[in-house]
Amino acid sequence: MNAPHEPDELLTIGEMSRRTGVAQSALRYYEDLDLIASVRTTGNQRRYARHMLRRVSLISVAKRLGMPLSDVHDAFGDVPMDSTPSHADWQRASRRWKLQLEERRRSIERLENELTGCIGCGCLSLKACALLNPDDALASTGAGPRRLEGIHDNGDSAGDEL
Repeated sequence: MNAPHEPDELLTIGEMSRRTGVAQSALRYYEDLDLIASVRTTGNQRRYARHMLRRVSLISVAKRLGMPLSDVHDAFGDVPMDSTPSHADWQRASRRWKLQLEERRRSIERLENELTGCIGCGCLSLKACALLNPDDALASTGAGPRRLEGIHDNGDSAGDEL
């Protein structure tokens, strides 16, 4: 049986990596993005509070779902990093995150509907579709998927317009 852990126990970066399955380089990156925090020993080694395990685990789940780290940062906005978050702290973050997830779901559904219509028309041209974009009228409004405003993209506008 494992000994109980103290809430203020600090974990090394290696321990954090083993417990969460997240690479040490990713942990350092998350720290650079202010998603997690560590304290430094006198030898300048990182130490993570045990409560960071939950944050890292939630970040991992969000990444698996394709959520941008900026959305995770926003959701965790006022969840303290310098002390163990309370139930109320996590409830507030949960409500914020739920709103973000609902918007993301609506965006995905809009994309699914647009793709079904466009691919279903059979013209195979997303750039000059006679049904959804007659005479390529949207080209003058700018690059990228003009009809799908509000859908998060990865910043790559090199693809065809929808």
